Amino acid sequence: MADIPDLSAKEMALLKQKIQRTAELKQQYLKQVHNPYRHASGEGGFVFDPAVARYQALRAGGYERFKPTWRNGLGSFGALIFPMLVYGYFLHKERSEKEHRFRTGQVAYRDRLFKFV
Repeated sequence: MADIPDLSAKEMALLKQKIQRTAELKQQYLKQVHNPYRHASGEGGFVFDPAVARYQALRAGGYERFKPTWRNGLGSFGALIFPMLVYGYFLHKERSEKEHRFRTGQVAYRDRLFKFV
């Protein structure tokens, strides 16, 4: 590892310790996953991680702990319903104007994009 000039000796030592600890944890994880005797005990190659288990439990039970408030209600409205309403308004406006031009004869039949001939 090349020395980085803007780090002090203490910071460099902490950085090296962190890298060494990460390598040790990686080796320990790989040793547990690839242990052939874990399959005999029925555990398989899966390593139980309590932090991942807590996160999955939180994601699975999030709806049970959800408390509706005005803030998340407005956020849902702004992210889901409002864009659909705006898009629908502009779509209706464009189609109404196009239909008006067709019915008043401003666009010849041969110039229309969708015709039956």
